Amino acid sequence: MLKYLGLLGLLCCISCSKKVDKEKLELLNGYWEIKEVTFSDGTRKEYTMSTTVDYIHLDSLQGFRKKVDPKFNGTFETSDDAESFSIAFENDFIFMNYQTPLNSWKEVLLSLSNENFAVKSEQGIIYSYERFKPIKITP
Repeated sequence: MLKYLGLLGLLCCISCSKKVDKEKLELLNGYWEIKEVTFSDGTRKEYTMSTTVDYIHLDSLQGFRKKVDPKFNGTFETSDDAESFSIAFENDFIFMNYQTPLNSWKEVLLSLSNENFAVKSEQGIIYSYERFKPIKITP
């Protein structure tokens, strides 16, 4: 029952936001860096730099997300750990439904462009991402 109330609250909180075009979902593919977290009480935490990047791969509404460590030579170090997700369409909203051996959760996709995306958790936390741009060091 609490899960349904949380989902209802999540839908109410986003009901005024602009809908994401499902034709643009392929824009999720690639490397993303967390930029800001907005908590349900309105407080924000900005990330000016992060040591890890999220790699997202989506194909036919099924995908995975994993943490990778960018290296200065342009490569990435990673583990085999990944969070599988599926895309679901509910009441004109797009949800990312995650499933791991330990947990399951969903996030609603609030915005999506070539350079940014944001999701909102069932707890009302908004995660804002920016497309990762590697640091280029030239000798």
